[in-house]
Amino acid sequence: MSYTVCRIINPLNGIPKAVLFEQVSRFCADNGLQDKEKTFQKGALVAQSPAGFEDIPDLDEGDRYHLRREMTHRWHLPKALYFTIAVCSLGSAIQGWDNTGANGANLSFPEEFGITDNTWLVGFINSAPTIFGICSAWATDPLNNFLGRRGVIFLSGLFCVFPVLAQGFTQNWWGLLLCRLFMGLGMGIKITTIPIMTSETVPAVIRGGLVMSFQLWVAFGIFIGFCSNLIFYRIGHLAWRFQLAAAFAPAIPILILIWMCPESPRWLLKKHRYRDSFNSFCRLRNTELQAARDMYYAHCQIIEEHDAFGGSSFLGRVVELFSVPRLRRATLGGAIVMTAQQFSGINIMAFYSSTIFSEAGYTTKQCLLASFGFGLVNFVFAFPAIWTIDTFGRRNLLLFTFPNMAWCLVVAGCCFLIPTDIGARVPLIAFFVYLFTAFYSPGIGPVPFVYAAECFPLSHREIGVAFCVCWNNTIGSILGLTFPSLLKGLTPTGAFGFYAGLNMVAFVVIFFCLPETKQRTLEELDYIFGVPTRRHAAYQVRTWLPWFIKRYILFQGNATLKPLYVLEGFSDAPRSSS
Repeated sequence: MSYTVCRIINPLNGIPKAVLFEQVSRFCADNGLQDKEKTFQKGALVAQSPAGFEDIPDLDEGDRYHLRREMTHRWHLPKALYFTIAVCSLGSAIQGWDNTGANGANLSFPEEFGITDNTWLVGFINSAPTIFGICSAWATDPLNNFLGRRGVIFLSGLFCVFPVLAQGFTQNWWGLLLCRLFMGLGMGIKITTIPIMTSETVPAVIRGGLVMSFQLWVAFGIFIGFCSNLIFYRIGHLAWRFQLAAAFAPAIPILILIWMCPESPRWLLKKHRYRDSFNSFCRLRNTELQAARDMYYAHCQIIEEHDAFGGSSFLGRVVELFSVPRLRRATLGGAIVMTAQQFSGINIMAFYSSTIFSEAGYTTKQCLLASFGFGLVNFVFAFPAIWTIDTFGRRNLLLFTFPNMAWCLVVAGCCFLIPTDIGARVPLIAFFVYLFTAFYSPGIGPVPFVYAAECFPLSHREIGVAFCVCWNNTIGSILGLTFPSLLKGLTPTGAFGFYAGLNMVAFVVIFFCLPETKQRTLEELDYIFGVPTRRHAAYQVRTWLPWFIKRYILFQGNATLKPLYVLEGFSDAPRSSS
């Protein structure tokens, strides 16, 4: 079958050395980097030929040594980078901890406030942070513009301390609801900014593995939240207050440590603070040469990006998310993965696993122990994604895990039909819920926020991720609001079957419409999302699917796959620059 390939072009390709050095000299003179001109000249040569650095005579053996180690020791990065990732990702633990705090609290606070039979109100209280997050996510763009990534993370951290603590002192349901709404104000901004911050600091070749630490820490927060539920379980009717308020703990170190992290170098580039950006890159890379290479390459790509997208107002950028083809495809991709995450049913498990196990016949303590197992599985099985998300790829992880998640939900739902007097009933339900979680954690768990943070150009990154988070919160709020009534109306078997169907819908949409983004720099992804969705879908049906059938079903070892993307000005060697 014939098709048109997407050509990814290195903006430095074909520029003679003398002309390149002249451009670099002008760049350094214009931005107060004259003392680093020699370093930037060498960096530009490496950016021009990333895999051909061995043949660049301007480099010394020390330069080549560190460039080789990028490919052979790709996880050997500065402590400042790992410190930044750890501090930023710690903020996501609040998200998971709160979900599980509400999970345990659902067993007692409705009874104390006399709203046990009002399933819609219970669902509304649980969903309040995501509901308010729908609105607050849109503040990410102007706040990031004025305060920077670090300032926004600090500000949002304040809303993850005081309203969270206040939950433990509420005396009625509307006071609890108000606290959770204020929590959403901070969480909506926080979960938008943290993935952006991490994606803009890490090298492209392992960007997915490090940016997914956001979801890893969400899983960790879920796990710690279940531990907290068990610790406070014996307090009695006051347990729910401690279970909800304890989630403030991860926010305290964030408020202090975030100022010790380097600011996002790409945000500094956006603000034309080139000296500060170079200093930030130097803290985040092993050598000044690598920092200069990454900064100059990003600068050249941003110039082209600015010509296409720059200069828009806030409302103009919102409109461009849907009117500019390249941005519209990124918006579609982000919306697909965010919707798929909610369709998977995992947030329902996080909020209501105790309720589900209660429906299965567990006592309160057994419900909390079973939910603890769910949290442990969710955390442990997130680790494989660190090594597979940048090799196996975002798209392939989703295509592999969604069908497996669907059948696990179907079987778990059918286990509810087993008579209650059969001892294997409850262990089987728990086993298939855990198996579902084991498939979720390395797939649709980490991918959405990684994907959303990398698919938009720098000019629209804040507003684009804000839209994706807003969409995620909208779908999550709808599902959180409706699940108690859905569970009551359809029974657990029907509810699990409903989500299994949504998993398969997500699988089909991902297959046709979602491009792969692994191991591409944030700037190069402009070319990936330059491919029309119809061409991408046609490639999957006409080229990829026949190859897959020949290779893995008919076992034709000589079957070859024609690529959709062709790189001009790059070698086929692994990419390591960002």
